[in-house]
Amino acid sequence: MTVTSLPGVRLRRVAVDGTVLNVATAGAGPAVLLLHGFPHTWRLWTEVIGPLSRRYRVIAPDLRGFGDSDRPADGYDAGTLAADAAGLLEALDAGPAAVVGIDLGTPPAFLLAMRRPGLVRRLVLMESLLGDLPGAEEFLAAGPPWWFGFHAAPGLAESVLAGHEEAYIDWFLQRGTLGRGVRPDVRAEFVRAYTGTEALRAAFGPYRALSAGARQIREAVSGARLTVPALTLGAHPVGRSLERQLRPYADRLTGHVIPDCGHIIPLDRPEALLAVLEPFLAADDDRG
Repeated sequence: MTVTSLPGVRLRRVAVDGTVLNVATAGAGPAVLLLHGFPHTWRLWTEVIGPLSRRYRVIAPDLRGFGDSDRPADGYDAGTLAADAAGLLEALDAGPAAVVGIDLGTPPAFLLAMRRPGLVRRLVLMESLLGDLPGAEEFLAAGPPWWFGFHAAPGLAESVLAGHEEAYIDWFLQRGTLGRGVRPDVRAEFVRAYTGTEALRAAFGPYRALSAGARQIREAVSGARLTVPALTLGAHPVGRSLERQLRPYADRLTGHVIPDCGHIIPLDRPEALLAVLEPFLAADDDRG
């Protein structure tokens, strides 16, 4: 286990389902599992790990293929990423956990709660869509974001972007914070993590498995309901689309939109995020 530059945060390697994940941990108490998206690593949670770790055991992995986790040839569909999350919680003896997912981390967080509700005590889903479930028509009126198709074409994006990774990552970081940008040290870590053809190839894996993930989500809601307490958090551009998708399938759902906030909520408006997240996570604590 190694110490990072963030106080109280340590890194460890955890073998899960045939691959090895790089995992940041901090604090003690009920577990909170944080699942990042693109173009992020566990450092997406830089501004919230400290506050959360005062009360919780925070677990923030690099997803399979991302950051310093292994980069297998396959297994990037939402169902396999959910199985990775379940295996990680079991390996760390950390369930049941509150599970928080954003962007590409949202579908596996959702499938984990649907398939293994005993491992999930609360669920938070941010700034993403759940496959092709109804409710996102307004968001998708002009078509899905352009990079979905670009990333999904096998071999294309990594060959075009090799040597230009920094400019490409910066575009997403600026757009995802409404032009405010992110801390230089976090930006540098993101650029490092996505530099090189193999890093890019693995990072685009979830986009190339979107159709499989959409099918897995449809199958999950066709035979069961989301029974764990859930919170959707929107910002710009997703807004309430995720809430509208989830509402028909969830027994206990709260929806919230953070104003003047870009897509990368944990780095753009961490205080506003914590103001909503912490009370939701704490709702069970007094009873537990």
